[in-house]
Amino acid sequence: MAATLLRCLRGLRAKLLQRYKHQSFVSCLSGLYSCQWRRSERSSAQPGDCCCNKLEGASFALLVVAFCLTLVFVYFWGQAKNDYNDFDWFNFGNLGFWFPWSVVLLVVAAGFFTYVAVLVLLAVCLLSEGQKLHLHWSHKIGILVSLTFSITATAVLSDLWSDEWTTLVLSFQVTAPFLHVGGVLLMTSLAWPVALHFFRMKSRVRRGLILGVYLTILSALYLVPLGLDSPCIKEEGTLGPAPALIGHRGAPMLAPENTLMSFEKAVEAGSDGLETDVTISFDGIPFLMHDRTLRRTTNVHKVFPNRTDTLAAMFTWSELESLNAGSWFLSHDPFGTASSLGAEDRQRAGNQSVCSLQAFLQLAAQTDKLVIFDLYRPPRGHPYRDGWIHRTLEVIQNESSIHSSQVLWLPSDLRSLVQELDPELHQTSGSQLPLEELQRQHIVKLNLHYSSMSTQLISEYAAANITTNLYVISQPWLYSLAWCTGVHSVATNAPQLLGTMSAPFVLMSPADYNLMWILTDVVSLVLIFIIFFFHRWRERGLAFCSDSKVTLDNGTYSKFKTEMSDIWSVSSANSQHEKIANLATVTKH
Repeated sequence: MAATLLRCLRGLRAKLLQRYKHQSFVSCLSGLYSCQWRRSERSSAQPGDCCCNKLEGASFALLVVAFCLTLVFVYFWGQAKNDYNDFDWFNFGNLGFWFPWSVVLLVVAAGFFTYVAVLVLLAVCLLSEGQKLHLHWSHKIGILVSLTFSITATAVLSDLWSDEWTTLVLSFQVTAPFLHVGGVLLMTSLAWPVALHFFRMKSRVRRGLILGVYLTILSALYLVPLGLDSPCIKEEGTLGPAPALIGHRGAPMLAPENTLMSFEKAVEAGSDGLETDVTISFDGIPFLMHDRTLRRTTNVHKVFPNRTDTLAAMFTWSELESLNAGSWFLSHDPFGTASSLGAEDRQRAGNQSVCSLQAFLQLAAQTDKLVIFDLYRPPRGHPYRDGWIHRTLEVIQNESSIHSSQVLWLPSDLRSLVQELDPELHQTSGSQLPLEELQRQHIVKLNLHYSSMSTQLISEYAAANITTNLYVISQPWLYSLAWCTGVHSVATNAPQLLGTMSAPFVLMSPADYNLMWILTDVVSLVLIFIIFFFHRWRERGLAFCSDSKVTLDNGTYSKFKTEMSDIWSVSSANSQHEKIANLATVTKH
């Protein structure tokens, strides 16, 4: 029994000390990475030798840089999805035609990242198999193109859309726990090739460099959670109510924005309030329109081809009523949701007209919803250039049945006069003014961009009985963050989506989070120690076998010479004893 166990252990040790050559696997890797499909074209690196020449080393370094930059850009643009609609309409205003550039940019970025990531994986596998790197020239061109795209796209977006970097920082407050776990797992898996080459290298400088870089990155990952401050990591029972939903221009994913149908869809989706933009027509009728012109959301180019770029405020109400304000929604499909509408809704959406402020307020009054709107001052030469505030108040007070307490009055012009004329309006500020100034103006609500999200800021204003509304939040992760931060309400393009959330996406107690990241780090550290110990033991065993003149046969080690010598000596001794015994027997007889 003991002899059998000893043979099994010796067999296991022999297998662990073998260097296997996976010819088919290596051929596939080398073919994809360097287009060297024939075995005669490839060259292997001997243990301790450099994996490539200087040119190929520079190509591999460039490949790693391209991988990092494409990864950053894909993550950056993926988290910017909340503002894709604004990006596409920004391009529409500059180019003059509609196209979903945001989605195209995401697809191209994901394609480049996938391509570079596959090359990195191939390179790591080749190094693990002891193969020298010879990146094909076509892949080198592909890497340069990927790198150029990432750098150019990042620079352009940073210049035109710099606020998106704030979105990136905010996203870390939600995704950081998972990014930490993913990063630790990646570095743990890289421990195998790192340890393999570390113990094979003969140069102490190279060994120190590879181990130093690896341990530096690993240590930084291990300690990242110490600097993480996320509002979604809080004690149980401290989470406040979900932020109220205010339909941003209605429900623009389900109907054309700023139309009566859009606001009705927002009400159906459970919105607590409605948000819009108000312009005064040339004959004094306040109507809903976000843009300064009618070009984007109406068929003005067909009805009034010579007035396509004329300011919307310079049209009379009868002219505005003659326009179609819904057909663009079906043709452009800005959110990619038009196909989800039923036949009846599609027909209705295609026949929407410009909505008046009076109709909007009536809907809010009938459904008991809050309203908030931007009010645009008419241009010079407009009859209501100086009377736009009074005309809007007149519609609120005399031409609709809405109660003034349902109106969050956002315009800052003539605020003291507005308070005097209608003190029941809820004064709302769109700026982060000092607390004393807000109280002096009787501000009860702040309307801020979501990039201003801050737990401390919201808490300070809440202590002074000033609530906070953030715009525009349409992605569940961003809504989850606002929920954890203590935001009171958000303006959203997706009330039908956010209204179904029963809890934030990420919510855990500090104890649970500490347990998660400490356990991840400890398990990773133990696995890395085992991997390095195994490679140290294995390489020393191989070195011992080499000193004992172990021979190779088809890539595997034969039995140790020392063991064979011992066995041969024992066998020879046994044979000699048997011969002497036989001779003694013969002599005796």
